[in-house]
Amino acid sequence: MAAADSHDPVHLFVERMALTFAEVGFPRMAARVLFTVMSADDPLTAAEIGERLGVSAAAVSGAVRYLTQFGMLIREPVPRSRRDRYRMPTNPWYEATITKTALYKTFIDVADGGVAALNGPETPAGERVAEMRDFFIFVQEEIDALGQRWRERRAATGHARLGEA
Repeated sequence: MAAADSHDPVHLFVERMALTFAEVGFPRMAARVLFTVMSADDPLTAAEIGERLGVSAAAVSGAVRYLTQFGMLIREPVPRSRRDRYRMPTNPWYEATITKTALYKTFIDVADGGVAALNGPETPAGERVAEMRDFFIFVQEEIDALGQRWRERRAATGHARLGEA
């Protein structure tokens, strides 16, 4: 495997973004893979990703599994081969952030049960859980509104044309 050129501006971008994402808790190898695929014009195999990063294809496998699970990468089979290629979805930041809001619904539902279990919001503990529930309701509403504003802005800036047939 060929080590990536540490002076290449694309390599520097990939490593800086990976480090930035890792600093907020994102797995570093997953971030390196994500930004390697993002910086490629065409889909890449695990071997190609590994070559660009200077790591083995096996080192890439856990990262692509993580990224496909969260909708940040899409896996496509290579025709007449047992290999797969990986590419970014059309609008990954929207997909990973805005459309994955079922988690907030779950928090809201569980918190509702907690409020009931704690004899309502009139008790100190019930009040704390009710406030948490209300916060997640607020976040859900704001994310829905944010998603609409992003769709409008994306269309206005022309980004909506990228990757669409």
